[in-house]
Amino acid sequence: MTSINTNPEDVEFVLTRGVENIYPTKEALQAVLLSGKKLRIYAGFDPSAKSLHIGNAIVLEKLGQFQKLGHQIIFLVGSFTGMIGDPTDKNAARVQLTRNEVLKNSRLFKLQASHYLKFTGPNPALVKYNHTWHDKISFKDLIALASHFTVQQMIERDMFQKRLAEQKPIYLHEFFYPLAQAYDSVAMNVDMEIGGNDQTFNMLCGRSLVRELNHKEKFVLALKLLADPSGKKMGKTEGNIISLDATPDDMYGQVMAWPDTIIVNAFELCTNISEEQLADIKKGLLGGMNPKEAKSRLAFLITELNYDTQKATAAQNRFEKVFSQKDLEGKMPFLHIKPNLNLMDIVLTTKPELSKSAARRLIEQGAVSINQMAYKDWDKVPPYHANDVLKIGKHEFWKIK
Repeated sequence: MTSINTNPEDVEFVLTRGVENIYPTKEALQAVLLSGKKLRIYAGFDPSAKSLHIGNAIVLEKLGQFQKLGHQIIFLVGSFTGMIGDPTDKNAARVQLTRNEVLKNSRLFKLQASHYLKFTGPNPALVKYNHTWHDKISFKDLIALASHFTVQQMIERDMFQKRLAEQKPIYLHEFFYPLAQAYDSVAMNVDMEIGGNDQTFNMLCGRSLVRELNHKEKFVLALKLLADPSGKKMGKTEGNIISLDATPDDMYGQVMAWPDTIIVNAFELCTNISEEQLADIKKGLLGGMNPKEAKSRLAFLITELNYDTQKATAAQNRFEKVFSQKDLEGKMPFLHIKPNLNLMDIVLTTKPELSKSAARRLIEQGAVSINQMAYKDWDKVPPYHANDVLKIGKHEFWKIK
């Protein structure tokens, strides 16, 4: 049986690094962790896309820290809840998926999570699928579960209030998502749930249901989100999130395309460097360190964590060869473009001989990138600034003016 690490410094690190809130309190959870009790801890992962992303990796990193302390970890695939679609932060109802679609989407999840969690050996993490219990719930059971929550609780959520103000529909099934997620905690009889702070409402619903049905405490640990100082979240909606199935080159390049304002936040959430090293980076940036130097280290560490040292080194070398060599920069033509052009217009500006359909194919094939971050949505306006590098195909580069 795996022993529980109750070292106060290690426990303090896990409860502090990247943590936004702990419910009911940090002190209550800390006391249980120091007692040596083995906790059953889970996080759920939404299979609405074919890959986990860097936001999921932040949660995986925290799960891994608790696993190293000796606690039981459950990696839960939302094979039922993923078909409903989480309405959190959404201005319209999510498209519902089939069971086959969510299972197909989650094929690589365990492999990607294995860079953060151990699924073999002593104290292995468990993989569970929530359709195994939700499929068995009858309509009678659903009514009983729904009786523990009120319409007022659901309707007060920000995204629903926004939709009401904009006279957009709110569908009844969207109210069932937090209820279904809450029942996951009951079905698995967990002691704690971990997630981003945008999941706080859903996780607290589970806390209430565990208290009422399982008659025990359930802790909730809400993590900080990867965001700039203004609070703008990095995410799929903004088009700047990194999928964990990105190639090493793409992963490295996409981190290098992140704004400088996110560097410290990203080191804290996306890497496992020590607190002392994190403090040195903060001090260095305040003291005039070149942000590109810090970001290069960040990109290396994230790529290394999701692949290995060799692949991260090769990605870094290729990036430096393309974007740092003076001879290439001297030969790179400037591209004068107006603000707010979508990707189709940008490509056609550089290659006016192309038809719109040909330009669209290039974009959808991932052949167009800005600072090594590929964009595949031809009608979206990608983020670009002066001196960014536009690449089309393998050998054509322009510096944006």
